[in-house]
Amino acid sequence: MLNTKFFEEMSSKLSEAVANSPAKDFEKNARALLAQGFSKLDLVTREEYEVLAARQDKLEARLAELEARQ
Repeated sequence: MLNTKFFEEMSSKLSEAVANSPAKDFEKNARALLAQGFSKLDLVTREEYEVLAARQDKLEARLAELEARQ
């Protein structure tokens, strides 16, 4: 899974950046808020997902093979 410490540090840095930025810098503030929200979610990267999906495919094939033997 993703390193939660990394996201916490990024969230902290983004919060500092938002605090020091002018209020009318909407895009920067919106990005920081979204990053904070995403950091609290239990997300996986595309690479991790693809590895797990490939593993699942192999396990399903193995299960079908074992079931066919019975």
